Amino acid sequence: MNTAVTPKTRKAVVVESKKTPRQKEAFWAYLFIAPTVLGLFVFYMFPAIVSFGLSFTNWNGISTPEYVGLANILALIQEPTLIRTIINTAVFTIVSVPLSVAIAMLISLMLNQKIKGMIVYRTLYFLPVVTMPVAVGMVWKWLYNTEYGLINYILGLFGLPQPSWLFNPNIALISVILVYVWMTVGNNVILLLAGLQGISKTYYEAAQIDGATKMKQFFKITLPLITPTLFFVFITGMISSLQVFDLIFIMIGDSSALLEPLRTIVYGVYESGFKYSQMGMASAQAFLLFLAILAVTIMQFAFQKKWVHYDG
Repeated sequence: MNTAVTPKTRKAVVVESKKTPRQKEAFWAYLFIAPTVLGLFVFYMFPAIVSFGLSFTNWNGISTPEYVGLANILALIQEPTLIRTIINTAVFTIVSVPLSVAIAMLISLMLNQKIKGMIVYRTLYFLPVVTMPVAVGMVWKWLYNTEYGLINYILGLFGLPQPSWLFNPNIALISVILVYVWMTVGNNVILLLAGLQGISKTYYEAAQIDGATKMKQFFKITLPLITPTLFFVFITGMISSLQVFDLIFIMIGDSSALLEPLRTIVYGVYESGFKYSQMGMASAQAFLLFLAILAVTIMQFAFQKKWVHYDG
């Protein structure tokens, strides 16, 4: 049976045919990002909203939450260990992030050369990144062992001092920082190497014609053009280091006397929430940590115009 085509239906068909490719593209785009968006909301946004609400309550995780207003935040400010916790976290971040980025920059510059086995080297440097922090902490705890650790054994062969890496309060934090740098440098290497390979070779060819040395090429070409990648690496590195907990907890131990001088902000969240069942206090600490990370990130974005250069 033939259906008459009126001007109205013909217009609808034309409009539909014009919108169909865009609608299909949008449909598949939303379909592919739906699992990520759903996971982001379920496992990040919703818990963050709930945690923010719990920060104003007194709750042990079982009973009904009791609203206490700003009591948790005021109690946290008066906590005698707060200053030490902030200092430890700040020192950890200030030392570990620049050190990790500097080492990663040096390694990425070497890997950017034409050498054989490039894939093997990239894999070796990236392996610590995909290794669980608990496993990393356990292995390095054995390496740092004062009596039968591999590091002290090698130092002893050369007649060098064999320090108590994890039992000396003067070097315990540095020992953990070195492990953290070892664990994170691979990710920075991959990112910086991708940034280096994105720099056009014409810049270096022109510099060579002008007689520029390798050092001058690095400071005048490589470093300015790699700053967007460096900015991203610094941002993600600082966010990650401000949340450090697992390495310190695994390597130092829950019952060690050094755990108190080395405590970080996230350890305080763990202690309040899972050790003393003070979920309201733990949520308040997590919220203040979020504000600190947000402030640091905003500051970095505010100052990026002074040192980050975008090509083109």
